[in-house]
Amino acid sequence: MNADDTGKQIAYLAAALKAPRIRETAARLADQARDAGWTYEDYLAAVLDREVAARNASGAELRIRAAGFPARKTFEEFVFDHQPGIRRDQIVPLASGNYLAEARNIVLLGPPGTGKTHLATALGIAACHAGHRVLFATATDWVARLQDAHRHDRLRTELARLRRYGLIIIDEVGYLPFEQDAANLFFQLVSSRHEHASLILTSNLPFARWGDVFGDQTVAAAMIDRIVHHADVHTLKGASYRLKHLAENALPSVRVEQAD
Repeated sequence: MNADDTGKQIAYLAAALKAPRIRETAARLADQARDAGWTYEDYLAAVLDREVAARNASGAELRIRAAGFPARKTFEEFVFDHQPGIRRDQIVPLASGNYLAEARNIVLLGPPGTGKTHLATALGIAACHAGHRVLFATATDWVARLQDAHRHDRLRTELARLRRYGLIIIDEVGYLPFEQDAANLFFQLVSSRHEHASLILTSNLPFARWGDVFGDQTVAAAMIDRIVHHADVHTLKGASYRLKHLAENALPSVRVEQAD
């Protein structure tokens, strides 16, 4: 078979496998393989490796878009020196995703503006790159979603569907109090994932004040018990991370003297 026929055969097979990039990669690597004296196995591995890498990158991008993140945030953008409550070596290793395999939760507590949402988002994006499906929403948005499912008599179906996501991120627990029915729905979301799949929760309140949010100390205690049973809990400290970062990067003020 001559080179033209071989090229056509590769194109046909790549199309049949629904992997059109293989054709381009095979052609691009062919001369390099011949010049370097690669074995057939080396050449095949190189072509397939690039195809897998491209598919993973494409899949990660789709998962990130579907997750509903408010913005894209990474660990590299987080200034750990501004946050005394957490060290880089405490949070960055979680990006490996081992906690997801163990259905462990991550809880980030601290005042507003200290970087909780940034870190939760960075962990969520890392999970997307690791091949996991992720959903992000505020606590009030999650409750609204569950209330809608409950009204349409499909709450059980919705909770089962959400369990198929490797990670759910619940942001801003505690910013607004919940009515009793909403608190019960939130409790069902937490309970449905207990020891099945992971949660990341952020809250501006310590656990001791969650009873105020959910209007019932018993419900709050039961919820906290399920959340922290298998969880890494981190408490962020200090003033607003965002305001401090902006202040340090702001242009110096200029005083203008009015002429006499």
